[in-house]
Amino acid sequence: MAFKGGGMGNMGNMLKQAQKLQEEMAKAQEELKTRTVEASVGGGAVQVVVNGKNELVELKIKPEAVDPDDVEMLEDLVKAAVNEGLRKVEELVSSEMGKLTNGLKIPGLF
Repeated sequence: MAFKGGGMGNMGNMLKQAQKLQEEMAKAQEELKTRTVEASVGGGAVQVVVNGKNELVELKIKPEAVDPDDVEMLEDLVKAAVNEGLRKVEELVSSEMGKLTNGLKIPGLF
C-alpha cells in the first residue's frame, strides 16, 4: 500500500521540524538557567532571588524581621519567600517553553 501525497517526504519534514524544535528548546533551557526572578514576603521583610536552575541565589532579611522571641515567624517567611520564588521560576520556564511548543505540554521537558 502506497502513501498518498509523498508520505515519506512529509515524514522527513516532520523529523526536521522536530529536530529544530529540540535544538530551540535546548537553547531556551540554557538561557533560562541564567534568568532570575525575585520574590518577597512580609512587606519586603524577606526577599529572595531564584535562578532558572531552581537555585536560591540571593536571600535578604530586614533586621526588623529578626525577632529572637519568634524565630518560627522568620522561618515561615523564608519558606514562603523561597516557595514563591520557585513558583515564579516555574511560571517563567513554562511560559518560555510554551512559546516554542505553542502551548503543547511535552512530558519531561518542563
